[in-house]
Amino acid sequence: MEKNRRTVNCGQLTIGDVGKTVTLNGWIHRNRDHGGVHFINLRDRYGITQVVIDEEASEDLRNTASELKMEFCVAAVGTVRARPEGMVNEDMATGEVELAVSELEVLNSCLPLPFMVDSEDEPNENLRLKYRYLHLRTQGMQDRIKMRHDATWAVRNYLTDKGFWEVETPTLIKSTPEGARDYLVPSRVNPGRFYALPQSPQLYKQILMAGGTDRYYQIARCYRDEDARGDRQPEFTQIDLEMSFASRDDVLETVEGMMVKTFKDVLDVDVPTPFPRLSWQEAMENYGSDKPDLRFNMKFQDFAPFVSGSEFGVFKSVLESGGTVKAMVVPAAAEVYSRKKISELEDVAKSRGARGLAWMKVTAEGLDGGVSKFYTEQAAAIKNNLDAKEGDLILLMGSDWKTAVTSLGAVRVKLGADLGLTKPEEFKFCWVIDFPLFEKNEETGNWEPAHHMFSMPQERFLDTMEENPGEVLGDLYDMVLNGNELASGSVRIHDPAIQSRVFDIVGFPKKEAEERFGFLLEAFRYGAPPHAGLAVGFDRMVMVMAQMNTIRDVIAFPKNTQGISPMDNSPSPVDADQLADLKLAIIEEKQEDKA
Repeated sequence: MEKNRRTVNCGQLTIGDVGKTVTLNGWIHRNRDHGGVHFINLRDRYGITQVVIDEEASEDLRNTASELKMEFCVAAVGTVRARPEGMVNEDMATGEVELAVSELEVLNSCLPLPFMVDSEDEPNENLRLKYRYLHLRTQGMQDRIKMRHDATWAVRNYLTDKGFWEVETPTLIKSTPEGARDYLVPSRVNPGRFYALPQSPQLYKQILMAGGTDRYYQIARCYRDEDARGDRQPEFTQIDLEMSFASRDDVLETVEGMMVKTFKDVLDVDVPTPFPRLSWQEAMENYGSDKPDLRFNMKFQDFAPFVSGSEFGVFKSVLESGGTVKAMVVPAAAEVYSRKKISELEDVAKSRGARGLAWMKVTAEGLDGGVSKFYTEQAAAIKNNLDAKEGDLILLMGSDWKTAVTSLGAVRVKLGADLGLTKPEEFKFCWVIDFPLFEKNEETGNWEPAHHMFSMPQERFLDTMEENPGEVLGDLYDMVLNGNELASGSVRIHDPAIQSRVFDIVGFPKKEAEERFGFLLEAFRYGAPPHAGLAVGFDRMVMVMAQMNTIRDVIAFPKNTQGISPMDNSPSPVDADQLADLKLAIIEEKQEDKA
């Protein structure tokens, strides 16, 4: 191999290299035999070069060329020459030249392919994951892995320039489960004791602030043992950062600058700042989501003023029971949405707990279809108040507030996709702020942290937060991009007395708090500074940048939706000797006797 080690890559040669003798290494992308002349497209990470084995070549060379199959790995030695007139390929960076081959070495053969690496049609996902080493060779995956690298580089440069230090926090830590289960790692040298893999570096980055680090960041690997669902991965990456003596605005401005640099460096896209800021209440009232997609409008409007003057009893009952009635105008959708298509929207609403979805279409004369007959006399006022135009579709939702806004919000998301309003190449950021600090568990009646237990209540609630926890707002903030929650953070609690009060409200026993978080609380007692931070979901950010629909397409080696890696078949059983070393045993589940 040493003598045929590459001297240039497959995306490098230009007309200025004509006459040079070079060596290329790469994979067979295409191999065409035109009357005894072999035209081979040789590919590596950098591009494709056409290599040619002429009729005058030796018989051995021509025989070797004829045996080359797709994805054989080869070395080609030859002389660069200009392509014949009329044969220039302007779609290739190397399209003005070709390599006249004098020597060809097969570095490795390739088994019959389970799918074509050069095809635009993607194979099914399990096949892609089983043969990940082949799928990684495709141009799409190469582009996305490079994009991921470029984004990491932009983030590191930006934060370093802003005075942040990259500090590695432990990946073998104390188990302090919150929400998801921890992945546990048994200690061989301390039998009966376990480490956990971190769900986030949360506690350690706060301790770094107590330790005077001032500005910290990390491209952190995180692990959550969750049930397989949706677009989740058991291991994922986040851009984690924390700042001492910082307010919410300090964090938001820093992260906005990071997004501006990253999108400019990676995509050459200018992201306008400052990002719009919506309170959690505004986001829910107007869009039915705490991660609103601002690429299209379609805000909700209050329909209650028109309820009392109509004979439609359903909405009257809703208001009498303390609920709400919301309207959403869908521009120019009256013709597009038949009764059948509206019933599909209703199914979406019902999946979120709604009992139904009312509708009307706007005509030149007034309102038509659906529940319009109940609003004939108010048609002009409704059109004027809702700013509804001829050809618009009006959707109406009446229910308790939470069900009304969330179900209509789900309908809004479907409409955005159906009507082509969510262009993937458009990037709309916003901040959602002023989240409730606590939420009530409807099953147990207990208060729970809306995010996590280390977020600071807003100052105006500090004196009275025990009186009505449901009204307490936290210094919490989420960054949203195109309907995706991209980042979440908060001003942190640094006072152990406030932390204890939050523990009390959520019913977290003092003894358990000391057992789990005593090391953090102790750090607070040694002059920990005020601090704030945030974590950006890096996989999801790259997914949106790459205009993909799943984070699995921007991760080199993801698990499938069942948390399994088809390539290496992990998770897998382990040897009995390994278990014995750890003083562990597998307990087989007993099968229930069937009657």
